[in-house]
Amino acid sequence: MSVIISLFIIGVSLSMDTFSISLSIGTFNVSKNNILLLCLIVGILHFLMPIIGAFLGNKVITFLNINSNFLLGIILLFIGVEMILDLFKNESNKFELSIFNMFLVSFSVSLDSFSTGLGLSAITSNVILSGLIFSVCASSFTFLGYLIGKYSKEKVGIYAKLFGIILLFILGLFHIFK
Repeated sequence: MSVIISLFIIGVSLSMDTFSISLSIGTFNVSKNNILLLCLIVGILHFLMPIIGAFLGNKVITFLNINSNFLLGIILLFIGVEMILDLFKNESNKFELSIFNMFLVSFSVSLDSFSTGLGLSAITSNVILSGLIFSVCASSFTFLGYLIGKYSKEKVGIYAKLFGIILLFILGLFHIFK
């Protein structure tokens, strides 16, 4: 049970960047069909990327004889630092939500789930379950972000990222000192 809770917390943390982006997308006039397609693409990539990362991570861990718990903790802290740096970027959120842009957005927010997959063996050997949990979390948070963004502007986005950063740091430190 603690494995599922850990995976769910990681899934929520990994979903904060897609939540933040979908908050800003929600402020534009975007059709529900496009949002549902975006949620689907985000979910598929959040399913596949940790599985690919876990496969590659197991090969690297075996080859280098690294403690997978420590590696996962470092990766989670690295993602948290990456998210902090993103907070200070002043980029425009204006873009057209074409299929190509949906894929680019989905791919960019799924890269952290790939990195997490590298150390996933420290938590579970069931990478399919991990991918499913990450996928459901990411798809749900994408749609939730869109809905909230539709009714509120930019204020919630920074808090979502801060929440994700705090969760990543707590989990990262937990795995390093486990």
